[in-house]
Amino acid sequence: MFCYQCEETAKGSGCTVGGFCGKDEVTAAYQDALIYSLKGLAAKNMSAKKEDQADLGLLIAESLFMTLTNVNFDKVAIMNRIAEVTRQRDAIKTYACPAHDACIRSFGSEADILSHASETGVMATAHEDVRSLRELLIYGLKGIGAYYSHAAILGQTDKEIELFLQKALVSTMQDLPVPDMISMVMECGSMGVKVLALLDSANTAAYGNPVITSVSTVPKKRPGILITGHDLKDLEMLLEQSKDAGIDIYTHGEMLPAHAYPGLKKYSHLIGNYGGSWPHQKEEFESFNGPILVTTNCIVPPRDTYKERIYTTGLTGFPGIAHISAKPDGTKDFSALITQAKTCSPPKALPSAGPDLITGCAHHAVLSIADTVIGAIKAGKIKRFMVMAGCDGRQKEREYYTAFAQALPQDAVILTAGCAKYRYNSLPLGDIGGIPRVIDAGQCNDSYSLVVIAKALAEAFGVGINDLPVSYNIAWYEQKAVLVLLALLALGVKNITLGPKLPAFVSPAVLKVLTEQFGLAPNTTVEADMKRLCPA
Repeated sequence: MFCYQCEETAKGSGCTVGGFCGKDEVTAAYQDALIYSLKGLAAKNMSAKKEDQADLGLLIAESLFMTLTNVNFDKVAIMNRIAEVTRQRDAIKTYACPAHDACIRSFGSEADILSHASETGVMATAHEDVRSLRELLIYGLKGIGAYYSHAAILGQTDKEIELFLQKALVSTMQDLPVPDMISMVMECGSMGVKVLALLDSANTAAYGNPVITSVSTVPKKRPGILITGHDLKDLEMLLEQSKDAGIDIYTHGEMLPAHAYPGLKKYSHLIGNYGGSWPHQKEEFESFNGPILVTTNCIVPPRDTYKERIYTTGLTGFPGIAHISAKPDGTKDFSALITQAKTCSPPKALPSAGPDLITGCAHHAVLSIADTVIGAIKAGKIKRFMVMAGCDGRQKEREYYTAFAQALPQDAVILTAGCAKYRYNSLPLGDIGGIPRVIDAGQCNDSYSLVVIAKALAEAFGVGINDLPVSYNIAWYEQKAVLVLLALLALGVKNITLGPKLPAFVSPAVLKVLTEQFGLAPNTTVEADMKRLCPA
């Protein structure tokens, strides 16, 4: 086993015995085999005549999503996906079949997967810089796959994105010059912008433009169901099915922004947010008492004490946990959770309960008060915007982001999206003339909103995006954050600070390119970074 796709990779170099996320070496080999099979599927499909190319974009996107950190630990589900990918690959009529083992290799058993693990894994590419660029691209593709899957569930698709996924996978099978590989990585960033815009459109078309909303964190007296992950469609179905059940629905983690969508907040039993970000699942799920629905990542291997109360759905899976599959028409039956919830005690109050959380500050809401924001900037009341989007994680070094937020001057406003916000969104940071000092655009995919806001400000002041009083102090954990980073680079954003440590899959030579071309830098200390990112 060798895996270094997330920020918590062992010793900052790679997990070789078991994943810090909880996956074992066998599950890791299954995931590597799925990625390998996807390369063969893409290669055969791209080599077919245009009129014979199969419509495989969504299958590829979903399969990439399955291998993202903390999504699916279920070997049976992964093997079933490998079988489907192989079946689709072998059904393609090719006219210039690529001479690559991935185009013919079949994995019919666990023995097949394990015997070829050295050929399908990350270390199969010997050259460090080539491996670094290939993996950087693949992790970006995993991010695209995740966001594209969410958009497709809501009926929004894009053939250009689907074809790019295939073209990019094929490129990792070729001996391309380094400049061409860098170009492909940057194209991945451009496609990242496109897929983020697509998902933004899908969410707002389905549920309306988010409005700035205050969300309670204090549990009520009725039993409840806790929903975590990112899938708004799952939440909508759960709310509709439970509306007359006498129970409450609570959001967790990245589901917090759901409270801001008019199409979801109309349900009176969407009652509040419970807990914080994904690393605290074990304690928070234990205290919740009721059923928990995990719609996407990030699932943490559960304790036995609440294993009978946790359910997965969609592409998420874990051995021994009940899974709720979609029917042919896309609907899901959540009656098992609703029935179980009625027998459970209400949630216990968590130590973090108390202050309301503000969310819904997406681009439409913020730009509706653009004159107020611009006026505050011109009056010198707001002197700096600090983009602190991204992921949370388990390590103690993540406390840096809390300390950094606390140390910001009173005339600085935080722009955030993703679960990194739980490090500071409950702090009493106040507001500036009614403008919250923590502007929460939403889920990690809503980083797109932050770009829209920055572009609007740049246009209003007649300057470039890098000339604004905007600094970037980004936290990352997994591959969706990699995609967001590539999207920012593709938009020309420079001088991004990344932490809590730089990705292990970026080799020194590749890091040199990112540093020289884009000014990418690691975070250091609060004091040093504050001087650099928030100059007086």
